[in-house]
Formats: sequence, C-alpha cells, structure tokens
Amino acid sequence: MTKRWGSTLLLWFVCLVFAMPLIVMVSGSLKTPEQLARDPYSVVPESPAWSNYVQAIGSMPFWRYLSNTLILCGGCVIGTTVSCAMVAFGLARVPWAGRKLLFALVTVTMLLPWHITMIPRFVLISHLGLYNSFWAIIAPTFLGDAFFIFLLRQFFLTIPQSYLDAGRIDGLSHWGLFWHLVVPMSRPALATVALFQFIQTWNDFSGPLLYLNDPQKFPLAYGLERFVSSYGDQTHLLLAAAALFTLPVIMIFFAAQRAFVEGIATK
Repeated sequence: MTKRWGSTLLLWFVCLVFAMPLIVMVSGSLKTPEQLARDPYSVVPESPAWSNYVQAIGSMPFWRYLSNTLILCGGCVIGTTVSCAMVAFGLARVPWAGRKLLFALVTVTMLLPWHITMIPRFVLISHLGLYNSFWAIIAPTFLGDAFFIFLLRQFFLTIPQSYLDAGRIDGLSHWGLFWHLVVPMSRPALATVALFQFIQTWNDFSGPLLYLNDPQKFPLAYGLERFVSSYGDQTHLLLAAAALFTLPVIMIFFAAQRAFVEGIATK
C-alpha cells in the first residue's frame, strides 16, 4: 500500500511539473498588466480579466486565422489518414514481390530531416502552380508519411490472419478486406494518426511560412508569430493569445483520449 501511494504521489508531482507552464500561462492571461508585473507567478488572479481574451481576439483577425487552420487541419488529416492506411495495408497484408524492401526504404526516410527536402518540395510545388494556396500544404499529405505508415503497418499485422481468410472465402477483394474488415478493426490506430496529424498541422509554422504569402490565408501558428511581433511588450495579451492557440488542442486531445490511448496501447 505504501509503495502504491508513493507511486501515485510521484505521478501527481511529475504531472504538476509538466502542467505548471500551462497553469502559469492561463493564470497570467487572466491578470491585469499591473498584477502581472507585481506578482507574475501567482496561480489565482485577484480579479479575472476576461477582457484580455476579447482584446487579444480583436487585435488580430483571429477568426480568419482559425478558419484557415481548420481547413488545413481537416485536409491534412484526411490526406494522411487515407493515404497512410492504404499504403500500410498494401505493405502489411497484400503479398507482392519487393514489399519488404520498399517498406525498408520508406522507414529509412524517417531519418531525413525536413530541411533536406524543403527546397526540392518548394520547387516542385511552385512548378505545379500550388504556391500560395492551401493545396501547397494539403496535397503532400496525400502522398503518405513514413512514420504513420510504419505505425499503421505494425497495427495491421496484429489483425488475425483468420479474419482476412474468412473475408476472402466470402469473396472480398483486397479493397473489400481493407474497407470492410481492416478499417473498422483499426479505428483506434486511425484515430491516433488523425490526432497526431491534427496537432502537427495545428502547430505547423514552417509550412505556411514557406508556401504562403497572402495574409488572408495565414493559419493561427503564423498569425500568432505576427501577433508576438506587434504586441511583444504586452505580456497579458501574449498569454491570452497563447491560451487561445493552445486550449483547442487540449480539448480535442481529451475528447479523443480514449481512442488515442487504445491506439497507443495496441501497438
């Protein structure tokens, strides 16, 4: 019992340490400039200044940034989930010559930093006429991602072969097996991929910086950087803007927590 209580207290302490920056951010976003300067690290504000959020939203085209971000997140989530699931199924459950070699090559690409392919991708996207459009960021996700392909392939390998054999006896093609058997049985893994891609796109700053130059198309991540440049001396507004940027991701994580944990636990 003592060991159990000790483990519980240790977990609470670790969680508190990791959550402290978030707590300070939310608390500071509800303080007036005077209180923030006088007592920046107090957890509970004397009188919550909700007007900080109203002022932060009014100081930038927040709703346009948010709509642009949701468009990018939705497109990238669909592209990554569909393409990676199909490729992973082909590498895991469709017998053909050279699939192990191709999977090894796909896995090796995870070692390459994004900066190595940055210039070739920019040149390719420019020649395709996609520069300064949302498709410059969304279209590459329909070509798959090495990490997500690896993750889904490993999950698909855990599906009992007897289920697939039964589907083939019933006359299902490879596409039928994928759509009617593998996809329904892999919802936790697909939800994990979707959540990871959503967070990655939500936080993406380099992509919009490289491929977009129209302020009307900027997402929140890029808009937040411009907000910091304009209001760098107003800490209370910066904390409010950071909270507006962070809290939606936290809410989505908690909403999808069960599927996320199931997807990780079954790897």
